[in-house]
Amino acid sequence: MLKSCFALLSVAVWIGTGVPVSAEGESRLDKIRMSGRINIGFPDASPPFAFLDGSAKPVGYSLEICEHVAAELKPALGLAKLDVGYVPVMSATRIPLINNGTIDLECGTASNLPERHKLVAFAPTTFVAQIVLVARKETPVDVNDLASFRGKAISAQAGGETQRVVTRLNVRDKLDIRIMPAKDTAETFLLLDSGRAAGSVNDDALAHATVAGAKRPGDFKIGVKGLEFAPYGILEPKDDPDFKAQVDKAVVKLIEDGTVAKLYTKYFESPIPPKGINLELPMSEILKRALVKPTDSGDEADYR
Repeated sequence: MLKSCFALLSVAVWIGTGVPVSAEGESRLDKIRMSGRINIGFPDASPPFAFLDGSAKPVGYSLEICEHVAAELKPALGLAKLDVGYVPVMSATRIPLINNGTIDLECGTASNLPERHKLVAFAPTTFVAQIVLVARKETPVDVNDLASFRGKAISAQAGGETQRVVTRLNVRDKLDIRIMPAKDTAETFLLLDSGRAAGSVNDDALAHATVAGAKRPGDFKIGVKGLEFAPYGILEPKDDPDFKAQVDKAVVKLIEDGTVAKLYTKYFESPIPPKGINLELPMSEILKRALVKPTDSGDEADYR
């Protein structure tokens, strides 16, 4: 079924300069140089960041950035050929698989939270997710103002960051909003679409994806003012400064030469497989600032 997820992708770039080896022990660079292979972890159902197209081929914004990183690493490692292996991961498995060496990078929707820096490292931020509200157009609420939902019901994915944020704001501002837990993004939207909830809350990219995939996308309105935001970054192994330096250098190059901006247009503002859905999600001002001054920080203040 997911046989192609473990397929190899060859990238062709000629041999270039070498890279330093960590003085503290073997770097992930040494393993990749010896094996001629880099393993990329990816969530296979998180469009537009990482997912499977109509041919079950791994594609997506974050995934393609990682493929470009691999292309940059190949000449730096002095390799004539570097194979890329694809390993499906979940939120619960991505950090353990990075730490045990099964994957070298994780390319999906990992939020760069300060507490995660105890376990892994992050490459410079390439997306900033904003938690937004969604409602039907005829509902008399302002999707940019949570207070307008006072006394109403809002659906949120159970146990997720979105539920935590809306619950905290509801209690803080005494809004008497009823939070309706849902098992996943699809059910979160279903509660809204069926009229059982006056609104739903989700990361902006996922909100736009679900609305774009609805039977009547024009029936809904999506907030542009986030309740909170979180930077996304490629996961890297912790305490491997040589590997991090090479990956970060590649990511910054992709930002500065416009590759990341082009990939953003490809996956957020154009039709994407397998159904040709267009998220029509312009780049946020927060992300624009993060790309002007690349950072791997998990501190929200660094994105203001």
